[in-house]
Amino acid sequence: MTMLDRLFEITNKHHEFFKYSIPLIASENVTSYLVRRFYTSDFGHRYAEGKVGKRYYQGCAFIDELEALAIDLTKKLFEVEHANVQPISGTIANMAVFFALTNPGDTIMSLSVPHGGHISHDRFSAAGLRGLNVKYYAFDNENFNIDVDATKRKVEKLEVKPKVFVLGASLFLFPHPVEEISEIARDVGAKVVYDASHVLGLIAGKQFQDPIREGADVVTASTHKTFPGPQRAVIMCKKELAKTIDKGVFPGVVSNHHIHSLAGYVATCLEMMEFGEAYAKQIVKNAKRLAESLYNLGYDVLCPDLGFTESHQVVVDVSKFGGGDKIARMLEDVGIILNKNLLPWDDVKNADNPSGIRIGVQEVTRLGMKEEEMDTIAELIDTTIKEKKSKDEIRKMVREFKSNYTTVKYTFEECPAYDFPELC
Repeated sequence: MTMLDRLFEITNKHHEFFKYSIPLIASENVTSYLVRRFYTSDFGHRYAEGKVGKRYYQGCAFIDELEALAIDLTKKLFEVEHANVQPISGTIANMAVFFALTNPGDTIMSLSVPHGGHISHDRFSAAGLRGLNVKYYAFDNENFNIDVDATKRKVEKLEVKPKVFVLGASLFLFPHPVEEISEIARDVGAKVVYDASHVLGLIAGKQFQDPIREGADVVTASTHKTFPGPQRAVIMCKKELAKTIDKGVFPGVVSNHHIHSLAGYVATCLEMMEFGEAYAKQIVKNAKRLAESLYNLGYDVLCPDLGFTESHQVVVDVSKFGGGDKIARMLEDVGIILNKNLLPWDDVKNADNPSGIRIGVQEVTRLGMKEEEMDTIAELIDTTIKEKKSKDEIRKMVREFKSNYTTVKYTFEECPAYDFPELC
């Protein structure tokens, strides 16, 4: 077997694996063929440093048209004053904003990782690399959200006030108190940055919250979670911050910005304008139903008194079954793909086997699954964890179930989700 043969073998096996597995990673999704078609365009061979109409390379006339279209659609879809579509990942977008709004040594406030914060908001990642002093919000474990009153008291006691308040999360069940945190920020002359990476599709579909209307100055987001596009990112902001943010992106953290996936992003914007509301509504319905089904089977699903979730995510404390790492591995063995996750009461030193698992329903929803299928998924999870059948039997059940859901929905032309397309 040649190395090329081996490459094809690996890729085909990966496609086959996901075709017959249940994908529940909260940070992933599948794109339509419409979107994927642009990945193979000549845009992928080209550079376009600089802004629309002000490039450092020649040959960018049509790239300028494409990027202008991406900006225009983003502004219309999210009803924002300014959009930068150049960041190539959510972390890069966050870095650009830190470059734009802070200086090394400044203080910011964000969620800790056990409370759901993304690593790029923390001292050991992008924020730390910028040299920022990270303080954490007070957190209400019971309501799984920021404790506004305790946070206000914490800010009042700080000698050096935060320059930026970061909202949004990686473990994200409920809308954040944007209005309340924005009021605290205004009192100390700070900006509010909302990382919408996980919930961008829900925001586009008008099913979560509207962070800029609620007081955020800047919204960052990756474009491949509940927003079912290619892996890249956007930044949206009020017009008075436009020049500052754009400079933070280029030349701050982006040179060429992967034009082929930008074209795919434009296609996804068009899909979300047409299908986004229906898609987002079904995502939330499915998340609530899966959470309820697992709860009724005896699992410690977080926040039952609050309806479990208002997003695409379901969070379960599986410590009584051996912890998140053990359970995630057990489920992977039968083709149910999710991830372990720290919970607020976990010690970060125990990150290798935290208490929780995080479940996302955005990909299975895009495959056409609805509430009844969430009941089936809950039963398959329960059967696996409690070892009611052998792994081989459960894997066969998973494969048979998933074989009915391998087509991308909520797009202009339905298409296979996991086939490896032949291009020539």
